[in-house]
Amino acid sequence: MDMDKRPPADGGDGCLVGVIRIPVKIVAVLVVLPVRVVWELLVAAGRAVHRHVLGPLYVHVVEPLLRALGRLLTILFKLVFVWPWTGLWRYVLVPVGQGLAWLARGLYDHVLAPAGRFLTTYLLRPLGAGLAWLGRGGMRYLLAPLAKGVTLVAWALGMTLFVWPWVALWRYVLTPVGRGIAWLAAAVYRYVLTPVGHGLVWLLVALFRYVLRPVVLGLAWLVAALYRYLLKPVGLGIAWLAAGLYRYVLTPVGQVLLWAWHVAGRIVAALWRGLKLVVWVLVGWPASRVYRHVLTPVGHAVREVWRTGRAAVSEARATVRRALFGTPPVEPARSRARTLGSTTAADAAPADEISLPRRQG
Repeated sequence: MDMDKRPPADGGDGCLVGVIRIPVKIVAVLVVLPVRVVWELLVAAGRAVHRHVLGPLYVHVVEPLLRALGRLLTILFKLVFVWPWTGLWRYVLVPVGQGLAWLARGLYDHVLAPAGRFLTTYLLRPLGAGLAWLGRGGMRYLLAPLAKGVTLVAWALGMTLFVWPWVALWRYVLTPVGRGIAWLAAAVYRYVLTPVGHGLVWLLVALFRYVLRPVVLGLAWLVAALYRYLLKPVGLGIAWLAAGLYRYVLTPVGQVLLWAWHVAGRIVAALWRGLKLVVWVLVGWPASRVYRHVLTPVGHAVREVWRTGRAAVSEARATVRRALFGTPPVEPARSRARTLGSTTAADAAPADEISLPRRQG
């Protein structure tokens, strides 16, 4: 039996579809059809009224009335809000402003300018000269002496409050006290600190000369003798012993250990290769033969049995679905091409996979 064979697209409907479709058709005829007829009649009547009544009425009556009303409102707006203000500006404000400007220029040229020149020449200039002379005389004979007196008083007050008390304090109090303290410090330095310092210096010199110097010289001689006659011979002996031990003991032992390490590495590598060969011969090669000649054919047979059973189950499900619900819609060619030969329909058997090998006969 060919599993890839698909049912025809125009198959019969199932019993469940027929039972549901009859009440739906009855409801559509009794309810939907009258409503649709009334709607179509209303649409046709509306189009006829718009074409033969409302359209000509708007073109020949309403539109001319609206245009005339717009022109009337425009003229009324200009008459109320534009022309009065334009006439007021053009015939009242502009002439009045020009007359006021001409009057102001004439008043300035013939009244204000001559009056200003006369006042400047015969009143303001002599008045300014008199005030200047009076100011210079007042500065020289009144303000300058007054300022000198105020300055002298301020100087005397400042000296009395801020200078002379401190000068007197320095001259009659601090200077004698400082001189007394200086004399006392000089006496203490000369008769107390100098003898004490000389005694301490003599004591330190004697301590260094007769105590510290002999002790330091003895320690230096002891350290030099210890280094020359004990540490140096012992160090030379230890160095000679370490050199001989390294040259005649450690170097041969290290060479022997290195040779033994290389030999052991080669032996271990040979044993590892032999062990891998033995494991391959005893386990790997038989396992590969069993997988290739036993497990692979058995797997292919199980896969074919599974595919055949799944195709039979899918065919049975598709037959039941066709009996209940009718023929399902056919999948478009574009969708089949996109799924690379497979199908999304529930009643079709899956196509062969591309990456699987050919069946062995």
